[in-house]
Amino acid sequence: MEGAPERQPVRVTILSRPYTLLASGDPREIEAVAASVDQLMLSIAAKAPNADSTRIAVMACLHLADKLRTLERDLSRLQDRVDRKSVEFAGMLDRALAPAEERR
Repeated sequence: MEGAPERQPVRVTILSRPYTLLASGDPREIEAVAASVDQLMLSIAAKAPNADSTRIAVMACLHLADKLRTLERDLSRLQDRVDRKSVEFAGMLDRALAPAEERR
């Protein structure tokens, strides 16, 4: 496929297990995301020392899904607010640019 970025291996460690990922993005970004996931999973493991890695991974996924849902909700509210303000400002601009006779 022409123009597709070349994928390169990136080595990361999550929950003391090494993984090699093929990534087309910046390896440092992949490493940073993996470090964040590792930190979250280690935090969960510390609170639930008897949990196996699958349970820890599921809990981490639920945590991240909840965080994503909250951010999506916040983004939607922000988009609605921007839309309302855009309509408001467009109306103000129309009134300001209207000929003087129309404003009377």
